[in-house]
Amino acid sequence: MSILLQRLAPDADGLAAAAQVLRDGALVAFPTETVYGLGADARNDAAVAGIFAAKARPSFNPLIVHVADIAMARRYVTFNDVAERLAAAFWPGALTLVLPLRADAGIAPLVTAGLPTLAVRVPDHPVGQGLLAAFDGPIAAPSANPSGRISPTTAAHVATGLGGRIGALIEGGASGVGVESTIVSCATPPKLLRAGGVPQEALEACLGTALTRDETPERVIAPGQLESHYAPNAKLRLNAAMAAPDEVLLGFGPVDATFNLSPAGDVIEAAAKLFEMLHRMDAAGVPKIAVSPIPEVGLGRAINDRLRRAAADR
Repeated sequence: MSILLQRLAPDADGLAAAAQVLRDGALVAFPTETVYGLGADARNDAAVAGIFAAKARPSFNPLIVHVADIAMARRYVTFNDVAERLAAAFWPGALTLVLPLRADAGIAPLVTAGLPTLAVRVPDHPVGQGLLAAFDGPIAAPSANPSGRISPTTAAHVATGLGGRIGALIEGGASGVGVESTIVSCATPPKLLRAGGVPQEALEACLGTALTRDETPERVIAPGQLESHYAPNAKLRLNAAMAAPDEVLLGFGPVDATFNLSPAGDVIEAAAKLFEMLHRMDAAGVPKIAVSPIPEVGLGRAINDRLRRAAADR
């Protein structure tokens, strides 16, 4: 049965209405600095199950819980020295920390997919922060798109992908970062689980040590680790010098391309535009996409991670 989507303004009345939708056990899509999230009360089993149903998301894929600040995060997870340093340096911001779940956390089991850890972050966006303040509780929120498809960076992307499946949508403009948060396991040694909005180099500089990375995890322990993810309708070919006759080029740098992530070769601009460009190419009916090489540095790592998963066999 289709649900009538309530579209809300990012003002006090809209945030209050969205908070009530969450209390009622329904779903709210809302903007963050990374992408739009699909939120539910992280303590409500039925509401969290609604996220998985709306997205057609595999139940073994855990969710990130958004909290207002470090003090709220401490209610649900146990911090160690690595987490303290990273949170102090990068929260609020595009960094998710995976930490041991407190025994008295009260988080719905579906959120953690049965794992003894919880992924938490503090968003750096006035609307996301406003919703957390109005709701005064933890919000479980993956990206607000059908599972495996292109992540949403505008309200229009959410309405197109999930309209009829969710209760409310706060319309808060375009997301500035444009790729999801970086995820770090704060175990010893700390491990990079997903490249994202905070560059690996910045994290390593903060910690004074290199982050390890498990390129082939035996079990999904954080969002964004599925091999096929973030996919447009078109097939992608990566690191292409030029497009073949049956392809359309998604450019980077000074190349002749109708769709260009950054003519100036700026990875920050490219990250902000990545999902929007893929949405536009979907809307244009592009059947095959050739993607210019993206440098594997800074936010380029996050871009290449998303592109590799988008190009994987489905």
